[in-house]
Amino acid sequence: MRRSFDDEAGDITSVGQPQRRRGIFYGWWVVGACLLTGLFAGGVVFFGFTAIFEPIVDEFGWSYSQVSLAASLRGVELGLLGPLLGVMVDRWGPRRLLFGGALITGLGLMVLSRTNSLAMFYAAFVLIAMGMSASSATVILAAVVHWFRRRLSTAVGITTSGFALGGLMVPVVSQLIDDLGWRSAMVVLALGMWVLVVPLSLVVRHKPEQYGYLPDGDLAVSEHEAALRPVLPSETSIGAGQAVRSRTFWHISLSLFVQFMAVGGVVIHVMPYLSDLGISRAESSLVASVIPIASVTGRLSFGWLADRFEKHRLSAWGFVAMVLGLLAFGVVGADRMWLLAPSVILFGLGWGGLVTMRTTLLSGHFGRASFGTIHGILVGVVSVGQVVGAFLPGWVYDQWGSYQGIWAVLAVLSLAAAIAVLTTPPVSPKTPALS
Repeated sequence: MRRSFDDEAGDITSVGQPQRRRGIFYGWWVVGACLLTGLFAGGVVFFGFTAIFEPIVDEFGWSYSQVSLAASLRGVELGLLGPLLGVMVDRWGPRRLLFGGALITGLGLMVLSRTNSLAMFYAAFVLIAMGMSASSATVILAAVVHWFRRRLSTAVGITTSGFALGGLMVPVVSQLIDDLGWRSAMVVLALGMWVLVVPLSLVVRHKPEQYGYLPDGDLAVSEHEAALRPVLPSETSIGAGQAVRSRTFWHISLSLFVQFMAVGGVVIHVMPYLSDLGISRAESSLVASVIPIASVTGRLSFGWLADRFEKHRLSAWGFVAMVLGLLAFGVVGADRMWLLAPSVILFGLGWGGLVTMRTTLLSGHFGRASFGTIHGILVGVVSVGQVVGAFLPGWVYDQWGSYQGIWAVLAVLSLAAAIAVLTTPPVSPKTPALS
């Protein structure tokens, strides 16, 4: 007997329309749980790192590049584990991975709170990276992509907005550090991972078919009822091996490599960069929080647009927005502070839109059967960009005492990425084109 999340199995039986269960489709509960998981985990570990950057440097006297390397370790770990996590989530489902990831991330934060050497600092971030990998986009999006088809881009846009809203936690993390000290603040955040994120993982389920659903909340129907419905396009189903051998995969991967590189550089170094320009720690933490918040607009708007318009052109526009944001970011100065507003808005809009488009492009070209594995392999590739992006600006600053030049380099690379995604070919002549 199939299990169901609904006590009531009523449905709508209008001719020509898919039957659906009454009430809220459980897929939206999965979206909600993944949104909140991304909000807290992303706010604490990804965005919150910029708030701990300077206190660590001040206490231990380490260089910017040494501290930046810790953020790079997260990218290395994610890159190494990404393909394996993709296979695991396709076989086991996302719930076990999210549960274990929250536990390990909390443990890593506890170890970080006891750091007394550079080696221990890096070891803490290895644990944090392992935990965050298990609750990464590969796992979260693999959960959501199985529950939706017609409204996939919208669901993905909402889900990934949780991670972006984690930017709201930058001032919170910064204030915790200022009030309690960075060590006690890490303990508080570790407890938050265990108390808040672990229970959320139990809400997530793998595939709707296991519970009597079809994607979007549809119910299985008889052959007679199916004959009365509009014919939907057949679903693409490309295996991971064929996907990785295709030019399609590499066009998408290399363009997103640049996106990860740019985002890693800006998010990790925004507070040190603004502090170098004379902006106070409190003000720079607010700017750091605005960037991911601005990306929410991109995630939601691109999600709505991608269900209606051509995906590759939308993705290219996302990169163009990042280019403009990076160029404005690079020329901010004492007499040009007004450029901060358009820079963070444009960069956040492009970044957020591309987060949504990543899932839409992959599922559109390759289908959902092997989505976790394909996405995991892609993450293994593009995470190298995050490693470079987190480390390179710190190295540039140590060498030349300024960040400005690196933003121009990232802008040029982002323009090249726009061309790469715009010229993405189909997997094969038999593969349905994205609409």
